[in-house]
Amino acid sequence: MRNFSALFIGMLFLAGTAPTAQAQSLVSGFMAGKGHGSVVVSGTTERYETVYLAPEKIDGVPIFQEVRVNSLNFYGTYGLSDKIDAVISLPYIQSKGRAAGTVISDLDALYSTAGYTNVRQGLQDITGLLKFKTYSREIGSSILDLLGVVSFSTPVSDYQTNTGYGYIIAIGNRATKYSASGIAHLKTSSGVFATGQVGYSLRTGQVPHALVGEAKIGYAGPKTYLEGFASFQESNGGTDISQEGFGGFFPSTRVNFIRLGGSVYRPLAQGFGVVLGASTYVSGRNIGKSTGYSAGLSYNY
Repeated sequence: MRNFSALFIGMLFLAGTAPTAQAQSLVSGFMAGKGHGSVVVSGTTERYETVYLAPEKIDGVPIFQEVRVNSLNFYGTYGLSDKIDAVISLPYIQSKGRAAGTVISDLDALYSTAGYTNVRQGLQDITGLLKFKTYSREIGSSILDLLGVVSFSTPVSDYQTNTGYGYIIAIGNRATKYSASGIAHLKTSSGVFATGQVGYSLRTGQVPHALVGEAKIGYAGPKTYLEGFASFQESNGGTDISQEGFGGFFPSTRVNFIRLGGSVYRPLAQGFGVVLGASTYVSGRNIGKSTGYSAGLSYNY
């Protein structure tokens, strides 16, 4: 079998930067290998002017006409052994809303303690995880791997998520998250692969727990890595924006989504590589219908 680890590692920065939900996982079915890993710095930009609410999609965002989310993300992975990888990720996020006329200044004057602003930014949540290869079996010329993942995520800055529609552009939900998932990964001798994973995420405070999952199909060749993915989240409980029981605290909402995307990675020289990607929400609940584009530089060792 061809060693794919140097090709896929640069792809893993493509985690969704939506403030209230991570849209793509930080793990894949490939292992880095003992003593190997990568460091990735990437940027992502997303925008939306349509929102998936309950029971339907609407044009326009409460208070804002449009929201843009830009992020800079640091990602690192290291192979503790051939069967255990450690991963760390930390994004800096800027969320900016565009409102008509003097809406923001009028609201801030009316509710002087509400803190209305059209820009919120800062370091969001640091995530650490461990990935374990638990089973491997040859199926003809292909290999099936089964893996397990446990992760921990918590805020690293004092970003705000107070009650009020002005916080619809908050950069996160200020919850600590504990997650576990299982992965099935099939890789062929030709370089084609398929990966499926499903897991559950426990969140602190008023943020609903959630079932999360993702499916990928792609090609990992000597000089090119291509993949397409579909990811989802299904919240367990929560409220709907502007519906009965909603108190204006956005982290407590039921955030569901399906997101589709793809990416390509090309090595450059001496361990460096470049990666480009795009993704979009195709359905959801209490989340913006955003489309995002990403670019990053990786160093694999």
